Amino acid sequence: MNNKYYQNPILSGFYPDPSICRVGDDYYMVTSSFVYFPGLPIFHSKDLIHWEQIGHGISRPEQLDYHNCETSLGLWAPTIRYHNGIFYIINTFVSGGREAKRDNYIITAKDPSGPWSNAHFIKDADGIDSSHFFDHDGRIWYTGNFILIRNIMKVTMGFISANWILKHFNSKENVPSYGMAKRLEANGLKHLIYTTKNGWYYLLVAEGGTFTNHSVMMARSRKIDGTYEFCPRNPIISHRHLSLEHEISVTGHADIVKTQNDEWWMVLLAVRPYKHAHFNLGRETFLVPVLWDSDGWLRIDTENGLVNTQERRPNLPYDTGKPEFYSDNFECTELSMIWNSIHPYPVHLFSLTERPGCLRLYLCPEKLEEVCTPAFLGRRQQHQIFHMQAAMDFSPSSDHEDAGLALVQDDRFHYTFTVSLKHSQRILRVQKVYNHDVTILAETMLDFSGRVYLTVSADETGYHFYYGSNEQMKVPLYLKADPTLLSSVTNSGFTGTYLGMYGTSNKHKTEGYADFDWILYEGQNL
Repeated sequence: MNNKYYQNPILSGFYPDPSICRVGDDYYMVTSSFVYFPGLPIFHSKDLIHWEQIGHGISRPEQLDYHNCETSLGLWAPTIRYHNGIFYIINTFVSGGREAKRDNYIITAKDPSGPWSNAHFIKDADGIDSSHFFDHDGRIWYTGNFILIRNIMKVTMGFISANWILKHFNSKENVPSYGMAKRLEANGLKHLIYTTKNGWYYLLVAEGGTFTNHSVMMARSRKIDGTYEFCPRNPIISHRHLSLEHEISVTGHADIVKTQNDEWWMVLLAVRPYKHAHFNLGRETFLVPVLWDSDGWLRIDTENGLVNTQERRPNLPYDTGKPEFYSDNFECTELSMIWNSIHPYPVHLFSLTERPGCLRLYLCPEKLEEVCTPAFLGRRQQHQIFHMQAAMDFSPSSDHEDAGLALVQDDRFHYTFTVSLKHSQRILRVQKVYNHDVTILAETMLDFSGRVYLTVSADETGYHFYYGSNEQMKVPLYLKADPTLLSSVTNSGFTGTYLGMYGTSNKHKTEGYADFDWILYEGQNL
């Protein structure tokens, strides 16, 4: 591709709800992660196009306990800001249901790669999509939204925005106190983010829900506490007037940044759907140019007014970044940042030192069909077409033990591709779980001992499962598994598909484990 252009998305796979800030010539971005751990992935870039993950906001189990959250709960949309030498992330922790218990907390760090502080919860700051704003007079403002039951028929989606002043600031720890000073009501807004220009305070707002009617709206006021007027051109960005099968759909939930060369750019989420508007990769991060029009409102600055797959690149030094490797030989003593568990994991989940050069995954009694912390380490599916292969050593001691690969949307919808025992002989089995209903799709006896090479691939026809006794051998076990099983539309969820290593003893005590020598992932888009 010509270096005058870049390709969207800039973060492929399940990286929704992006927030961005600039410090000098460096750009930092954070996205949602829900129940996956480590959580709140943090990225760095020099050119807004090539992003390298440098850390996680939540990387220690003691920072936040979310082990009982179902897949679409946990760590919702974060906001990252920089002020006086300190990075701040504010985030909504959803633990009791999508419209139930939502708490907001702040974590801080001097280095965005970490370590980040423990979570400091803000008393009475309910609502979702929180943000924080450092005003020129030294005050810190919090924005969020909450459900106001009495106005549910009068406000879009039953939401009404709420703003609080964080009245005190603890300079020693650089976090706001728990005291709340003031609540102010505005119109029915969601995903509130502040920026200022020419004496105006702007609210950058996501509206319409995160799926079919998603859009980016704006409002402004001369005073930070309102009253806010809406942009007459709202929505300023939306694809809701297009087919849901358009190549880029459900655009929304945006943040903006000004470059050192006085350009303005917006990061936002969108999806890349296939037939019947399904999408398996989750909500991804896209980049578009924007400008301030003569009337003082923001406008998308693309030729067709849409978020496009190919767009002109920013006026920044082109940085190819570090090469992105999709293979892992597990030769480091620390797990690569690409791998996540479901919920914060116990210390005994895996080892990279017990057998050097391998990841040893210890089987757990828990199963993927439960809201739990299973023995699962996965990475995001980032391409519609991919090939993933793993070299596994596993000798099950009973027919209760299974280990292999799993393709996961959540506890209700997933595929497993595992080795087990049956009549004292090793077998290989493909199972699907549809709304907790388990079905065996294929099963075969393994007529060889030792290492098993498991391969999963995907294309427009579905997912395909192969095996062999060496890495060149690919014997098909099950082909064209239904791709919509792993669609975010099927489970009405907020996450994307994960691919990874899995082991279970199916509710029995065990000392079993599986050793993974390496995993290779290669992908391309349709």
